[in-house]
Amino acid sequence: MGNLASIYNACGKLEKAKSIQEEVLLQRTLVNGEYNSHTLKFMNSLASTYHAQGKLEEAKKLGEKVVLLHKQILGEHHPETLVSMSNLATTYHDFGKLEEAEKLEKETLLICKKVLGEYHPDTLRCMGNLAVTYRVRGKQEEAAKLNKDVFLLRKQILGEHHPDTMMSMANLAMTYHDHGNLEEAERLGKEVLLLRKQVIGGHHPDTLTSIANLGMIYRTQGKLEEAEKLGEEVLLLRKQVIGRHHPDTLNSMASLAKTYSIHGKLEEAEKIEEEVFLLHKEMMGEHHPDTLLVMAKLAMTYSNHGKLEEAEKLGEEVLVLYKQVIGEHHPDTLAYMANLAMIYHIHGKLEEAEKLGEEVLFLLKQVLGNHHPHTLAFMNNLAMIYHKSGKLQEAEQLGEEVLLLRKQVIGEHHHDTLTSMHNLAFTYRTCGKLEKAIKLEEEVLLLST
Repeated sequence: MGNLASIYNACGKLEKAKSIQEEVLLQRTLVNGEYNSHTLKFMNSLASTYHAQGKLEEAKKLGEKVVLLHKQILGEHHPETLVSMSNLATTYHDFGKLEEAEKLEKETLLICKKVLGEYHPDTLRCMGNLAVTYRVRGKQEEAAKLNKDVFLLRKQILGEHHPDTMMSMANLAMTYHDHGNLEEAERLGKEVLLLRKQVIGGHHPDTLTSIANLGMIYRTQGKLEEAEKLGEEVLLLRKQVIGRHHPDTLNSMASLAKTYSIHGKLEEAEKIEEEVFLLHKEMMGEHHPDTLLVMAKLAMTYSNHGKLEEAEKLGEEVLVLYKQVIGEHHPDTLAYMANLAMIYHIHGKLEEAEKLGEEVLFLLKQVLGNHHPHTLAFMNNLAMIYHKSGKLQEAEQLGEEVLLLRKQVIGEHHHDTLTSMHNLAFTYRTCGKLEKAIKLEEEVLLLST
């Protein structure tokens, strides 16, 4: 039965996999008890399925139990314990509990270095995972340094052409992209794409990922012709190699739609996003987390294209489904509540935008904390809503708060910090505080050069 559950998981039939795994786990627990290696194996598999379903509360709860039992039965230095610790850290990461994820990843990495040595593949994998968490937390300096360390170590130990080395090179390129070092991101992105074409061929899934990533770098650089060309190429190849319904193919469609939208090809962008939504709905059902994410993006596309009635209607439908499927306090639900507040804002429904915005900010602070990038991003958005509503005192107060926090968390040179400075300067100008506005705009200009 365990093998059948694995097959269902591989096919994306997560509900069937979950049902079997829950039944097997119950049987194993009754026969062998919880303090048994086979029981723990199925417990760990079920936690992974919960995670894949987006049932992160259940995944977290079961994952914590698995780690505790592994430590008690096998000890914290056992390889299976380290795997379960790494899995739990990933759950924390996806749940938005980034501080806990970072703490656990550091603990796992320390044990891996001690038990396996600094150069062991599992140690390098843990270093890579921690680098990803640094990247999401906005700690771009730490992310870039750690990714570079992993890349250089893998290059030294495994050689430039090893798949793990090329993976590290690809990760480093995207870290440079996030850090705004676009020239270096493009150089490294081109290099890893060339290597992958030589070593594993032009149709290998990793090669296709490199094409997609380079297209994303081009888009960020504003090289929209190049981005569009690569986006169309990778979509065509993925349809041929892995099929129209594969998640990576759907991601390519969504990415190309974004490029078309930025390029002003709104009709083409919207058409692709509607197709992506229908495919997700057909394959996974309306209540699957990935389907909800696609619906959310389509609602924002309608909003950006001026189809405000459609955006609002779909947006409200998505929010109801999010609350039903993954709960009101799930990070994805909060992210979408934030999006809907901005749709109301664009639609001119400022009272609704403000009410929902204040609720979102309260929940984000509770769930993710004051310093999380998503919390800071929405503080900035709510300040904009207050400004448009004519509540200039509230806009100024919140604008000053988010600027201070962003300087502390991601540094004064980060793009998001500069955006907050620019927005606050606009509020000062509207309030008639021209000296403050000029001083802040001059600071933006100085930091941008």
